[in-house]
Amino acid sequence: MGFTSGKPRAKCERQHTRALLLAGFCGGLFVAQAEIKKRSASTDMTTGSAASRILVFALPLLAGSALQQLYNMVDSIVVGRFVGSTALAAVGVAFPVVFMLSSLFMGLGMGAMVMVSQYFGAKDTDNLRRTLDTVYTALMVGVIPLSVFGAVIVKPIISMLAVPADMQAETFIYLIILMIGLIGSLGYNLNAGILQGVGNSKVPLLFLAIACAINIGLDLLLVVVFHMGVAGVAIATIVAQIFSWLFGIFYINRKFPEVKLRPFSFQFDRRIFKEIIRLGLPTGIQMSLFSIASMVLSRLVNSYGSTFAAGFGAANKLDTFAFLPIQSITTAATSFTGQNIGANKLHRVKDGTAATLKMCLGFSILGLLVIPAGPYLMRMFSDDPAVIDAGMAFIYRIMPCYSLLAVLFTLNSVMRGAGESIMPMVSAILSSTVIRVPAAYILAAFFGRDNLNWCYGIGWLVALCLTVPYYLSGKWKNRAVTRAGETVELPPEVLP
Repeated sequence: MGFTSGKPRAKCERQHTRALLLAGFCGGLFVAQAEIKKRSASTDMTTGSAASRILVFALPLLAGSALQQLYNMVDSIVVGRFVGSTALAAVGVAFPVVFMLSSLFMGLGMGAMVMVSQYFGAKDTDNLRRTLDTVYTALMVGVIPLSVFGAVIVKPIISMLAVPADMQAETFIYLIILMIGLIGSLGYNLNAGILQGVGNSKVPLLFLAIACAINIGLDLLLVVVFHMGVAGVAIATIVAQIFSWLFGIFYINRKFPEVKLRPFSFQFDRRIFKEIIRLGLPTGIQMSLFSIASMVLSRLVNSYGSTFAAGFGAANKLDTFAFLPIQSITTAATSFTGQNIGANKLHRVKDGTAATLKMCLGFSILGLLVIPAGPYLMRMFSDDPAVIDAGMAFIYRIMPCYSLLAVLFTLNSVMRGAGESIMPMVSAILSSTVIRVPAAYILAAFFGRDNLNWCYGIGWLVALCLTVPYYLSGKWKNRAVTRAGETVELPPEVLP
């Protein structure tokens, strides 16, 4: 016999949500404990089956990304269930702002990952160490000015995004706290990129498991027990990230002497930094423009009210989960390509590209299962029918286009691993900014707010029209960074 009154049902739902969060907390601790017991080492991806190497490398990335998104989703679930829909919308609005400010450093991390993977493949330990010292010096010098700048522009950004009045205070609080703790997010991503470059995808999973457990535990304490609202969620997030970053430095230095991290060495190699800039700046610019485009799109979404914004933001969380297998496999393909080019095993790049493409297309088809499961998944965030409807409008229109995304990410990731940074940047900017944003406004104006979500698939399709011909032309094959310090030209047979 079910509950019929509002209060007993609400009490039951709160108990269910607490149980879900506690399960996630315990799961994070379990993964952390299991990983601590393992002896992890770098992975040489220049031997063995290309498909198996990529898949085995991608699985810990997938688990780690899932944990990362879990604690991001926990923030949304906690505020949606225990604070309200306006707070849920505020958390959704904040993401592209933080992402924009951290994008340039994340781009440098990507450039460092490519260099680390190629130096590791070439067994060039001296340049590997110089790369790590240089990129960490850039992080430690630049993070404080970046955090201060972020805090100063919070109010202007809230105004620019046309955040509804009932969301502004919570959005401001959430963003200010995240800016203060920006070092944790940047440091974790840098550590993860370094380890991925040397072929280790298991240890970042350990870092994320710890962060996930801390974040969920603090969410339960600060929001559910002490009723701190979005401030509690933000504090839980930055404490978890900072702890994960610091533990990462400690763990890497104990277990991986070949990639010893020295955050305060302030050893800086200009030559290496120029190469990191060449490889990473296009990615950083790409991510920054993506964030700006997301904020412009958020302004359009916000114009339809906090309920629609809450549904759109919650559905974006589900979309991120569905994308994780493709993201993990293509990240593995970048490391795989870099190592094999560094080792001058160029035929394996072709095999790795074909294997990556097949796996990503397969997962894009499996992603369609999100459509029938969508209404049930949306209820994790809110029981408001209007919020659920807004989220399903997003899911119905983005999931059928995932095969386009699979091909686009595969080709761009392989080219990036080979040292080609310009075309992936141009392709991403085209899809996420030049095409997506105008398409969203046009679709909303002529076909209604729900149909603005087709802008994602349209952007991916147009970008493919540029990326595929360039990839097949083979021009990207001359962009390798190094093989024992030398530029590498890939022969035509590398093309699949």
